[in-house]
Amino acid sequence: MLQTKTKITLGLVASIACLAIGGAALWRIYSMTPDQEGAVSLKLLADVLHVVEENYVEKVDRKKLLEGAVNGMLAALDPHSAYLPPEPFTEMKMEIAGSFGGLGIEISLKEGRLTVVSPIEDTPAWRAGIKAGDHIWKIDGTPTRDLTIVQAVKKMRGERGTKVTLTILRNGETEPRVFPLVRDIIRTRSLKSRTLEAGYGYVRISHFQERTGEDFANALRNLRAGNGGTLKGLVLDLRNNPGGLLEVAVAVAGRFVGERLDNGLIVYTEGREALARRRFNASIGEKEPRYPIVVLINSGSASASEIVAGALQDHGRAVIMGTPSFGKGSVQTVVPMKDGAGLKLTTALYYTPKGRSIQAKGIIPDVIVENGELKTVAEDKREDFHERDLDNHLGNGKEKPAPEKGATEEKENSEKKARPAQHAMPGFEGDVKKDFQLVRALDLLKSWEVLQKMEGETK
Repeated sequence: MLQTKTKITLGLVASIACLAIGGAALWRIYSMTPDQEGAVSLKLLADVLHVVEENYVEKVDRKKLLEGAVNGMLAALDPHSAYLPPEPFTEMKMEIAGSFGGLGIEISLKEGRLTVVSPIEDTPAWRAGIKAGDHIWKIDGTPTRDLTIVQAVKKMRGERGTKVTLTILRNGETEPRVFPLVRDIIRTRSLKSRTLEAGYGYVRISHFQERTGEDFANALRNLRAGNGGTLKGLVLDLRNNPGGLLEVAVAVAGRFVGERLDNGLIVYTEGREALARRRFNASIGEKEPRYPIVVLINSGSASASEIVAGALQDHGRAVIMGTPSFGKGSVQTVVPMKDGAGLKLTTALYYTPKGRSIQAKGIIPDVIVENGELKTVAEDKREDFHERDLDNHLGNGKEKPAPEKGATEEKENSEKKARPAQHAMPGFEGDVKKDFQLVRALDLLKSWEVLQKMEGETK
């Protein structure tokens, strides 16, 4: 017993001594220059690596340890910066090109949990009924709690025809849902178009990919040609569009703005480095006639889709309708690394033409219209998932003072409750009239035409 007490006493003395030494060391660190601090930090990393390699219960892989350190460092910055090993980096490039093998889910971290931002249209996940806000609890029975986004993506990607099972926890439900899925080649069709009624066109963009700008221009030409050479109005559907290529978003918005050299600003970015401070303007060339436009957005509309909605709103070229968007207003630069890897790093925040920062705030619609799905009490309490809910998200940044557009809300509770559940993609499968937001958008375009006629008659 005496020996044990002696050990405890010695331990306390040692702890006090360490605190004293640590305090002196801390004072030296505070008095260091930035270069000296960097050297100490690197030495700390080297010391920890050495201790782990020498004393860990099992032999460790140094490369795995260093990649873990890099991932932890980037995760401490924001939810979108990440180190991409060669395989995920290659897959990311294939995704941008519009073809990859997997399930078709955009994911991120919310409160440490792997969460669905949006399922991609016409993919195994979308067809199975996986929804934005779902928590992916397990992948093939393996809990996702300690997985990075890169690791989770790697587990869900794979060859066409192979199977993977996702266990989902959905807000408002007490029991998990199990989704046995079969991987497929995800050839994401980023755009669909059709005529809603004579003279009224509809274009849905599900993702901004390499060919989306060209496809969008062709779709508009075809819609005009199929409606007597012009349109009375257009619904541009950006709901559940998680983003994509910035340059393509600029091209899409540029179809409607930039008739003059002085009104073509679509978006601008600001960051620490001069290269991060850029202005993106509409190209000189063919523009759409100035017919009325309604842009539909919701909490699944992020990044590039917010750029388009914000630009058209600031230029007064479209009415934005739906619910507030996701709020991802940061720009990621992908830097190729050695051995085929890549570093995705947040380098700037983007701003709408009037200087509004969208980061962690989103685009606020001019007319707020909730989706008209039949909901249970539990589902009705489900909160939308936004950028501000992500772990370690960036703040809104600086914003130029500008009058905020007021949002008017349509209270259609009785109609919404009477409408059946709608699981088909709006405007294509099933009855268009079941899509409450799309119906409201079409009604607004029609009333626009009526008002123009009334104005013409009074002159």
